[in-house]
Amino acid sequence: MVDVSRVCVVAATVRELAPSAGWQTFACGVGPVEAALASTAFLARERPAAILQIGIAGARRAAALAPAAVVIGSAARYTDLAVDNAMAPRVVVPSPLLVAAARQVLPDAVAWPIATAGKVGGSTECEVEAMEGFAVLRAAELAGVPALEVRVISNEIEERDRTRWHFEHAFAAVHAITPRLVDAIAQCVN
Repeated sequence: MVDVSRVCVVAATVRELAPSAGWQTFACGVGPVEAALASTAFLARERPAAILQIGIAGARRAAALAPAAVVIGSAARYTDLAVDNAMAPRVVVPSPLLVAAARQVLPDAVAWPIATAGKVGGSTECEVEAMEGFAVLRAAELAGVPALEVRVISNEIEERDRTRWHFEHAFAAVHAITPRLVDAIAQCVN
């Protein structure tokens, strides 16, 4: 049995957090500012061996990702910041070991960069967009904690009618994959 107690699963909302089977969880809040502040405070109090940042996301229509498709973040890109990269980082690359572990347990998932934007449709440079990944991964990077972002598609970014988004389907998929991801990550860091 793998010790999962030192893995922390972070999501924007409680609805995105699967019931814990021994791993740590916390809801960091919605958006990059809340996620950065909450993650930094959490990492100052706790010292997990690894972080899994998980949740729902939108995908561009052209990406042809169906609702509940899984995306493993190959990079987290902060798209709201329009300054030279020398002034402030805009990309965090997740732990290659954690990416490999996720790909092994989720072989049908795609591994693509995921944009972090403060508003829906706020990015143009990635096929997948969420609101917290860069913030959580950057806080983990500064704390020296390996981290990974995994997202489940709930909607097309271009679809403004939220009644057409597939929240329940996406939340169910997030809950289904979390235990496998936590076990795989725990094997890497224990």
